[in-house]
Amino acid sequence: MTDRTRNNIIAVAILLVILSIMATLIRWQLVPLRENVNLQQAQIESNLQRRSDLIPNLVATVKGYAEYEEDIFNSITEARSNLQLSLEEGNLDDISEANDNLTLALNNMLSVLEDNPELKASEHFRTLEVELTGTENRIAVSRYYYNEAVNEYNTAIQTPPTSFFAKFLGFEPVEYFEASKEANEVPNVDLS
Repeated sequence: MTDRTRNNIIAVAILLVILSIMATLIRWQLVPLRENVNLQQAQIESNLQRRSDLIPNLVATVKGYAEYEEDIFNSITEARSNLQLSLEEGNLDDISEANDNLTLALNNMLSVLEDNPELKASEHFRTLEVELTGTENRIAVSRYYYNEAVNEYNTAIQTPPTSFFAKFLGFEPVEYFEASKEANEVPNVDLS
C-alpha cells in the first residue's frame, strides 16, 4: 500500500468520523425539538378533552332549564363524540375538524340560550360558563405553543447543514395547527 493510498484511507476515515459526530450532535438537537412538538400536541388534545368533558354537564344544565329543539342537543352530542374519536386516533387534522364542528354546535346552543333569564341566573350554569371560557382560552394558548414548537422544529430541520442530516435521520416537517375561519370565532359564552 502506498503512502498516498494510506493517506486517502485515513482522510476518508476521518471524514466519516466527523460526519458521524455531526449526525449524532444534530440528532441530539432535533430529538428534543420533535418531542416538544409532541408535547404541545398532547396539550392541545388534553384541553380539547377537558372541553369535551364539560359539554355533558353544560347540556344537562341547559336541558334542565330550557325546552329547545332536540336537534341542537343532538348536534352537540354527535360533535362531542366525533371529537372523542378523533382524540383517540390522534390525527391532528381530524382533531381540528372535529373541534371546529363542536365549536359550531356550541355556538348554536349558546346563541339560542341568550333569551333565557332563568338559565343565566343559575349558579351551576355560571360555573360551567366560566369553566368553558377558561378552557377555550387554554385551547388557544395550547395552539399558540404548539405552533411555536412546530416553527422552531421546522426551522431547525430546514436550515443547513442540519437539513442534510435531518432528512437522512428521518426528521420530517410537521404541519401547523390551523383552525377553520369559523373556529377562530370564540363561542359567545357571556350570557349576561
